[in-house]
Amino acid sequence: MKSIKILIVILLFVGKSFSQSTKIETNRGIHFITNNIEYPITGTYTFKGTEPVVELNDGGVGYYQLHEQPKRAIIWGMECDEAGEPLFIKGFDNAAYTLWYQYTTKLDSDDETNWTAVEFTIHFNTLKMFIKGERSKDYNEPKE
Repeated sequence: MKSIKILIVILLFVGKSFSQSTKIETNRGIHFITNNIEYPITGTYTFKGTEPVVELNDGGVGYYQLHEQPKRAIIWGMECDEAGEPLFIKGFDNAAYTLWYQYTTKLDSDDETNWTAVEFTIHFNTLKMFIKGERSKDYNEPKE
């Protein structure tokens, strides 16, 4: 019985450690982000199969490229609550999240390097994910 209690405590601790959030300060106030949602969001998102691209890599790093601009390094996360639970709006055949990113490099034309929020949607019928409705990648259903 004692070993079962210890196992439950360990599982609760491990479960809590996977639901982590990072606090960020934005122009819109304090927000929390996570790099983990139940879908495979990492990968390369292309504009009609080519540049400009967005690359979301493990560990909350990647690249974001604006139209007619060079690809720039970013840190990123999906909006969540303080406990690390992703915040989203579920529609009939999609889910809408908020992707926050911040450039880690500065261009001469930059005034500042603030956090930027963009729409991130998952479309269940077509198995596609979109950033700002224009950059997409295909995905496979997550295994349960």
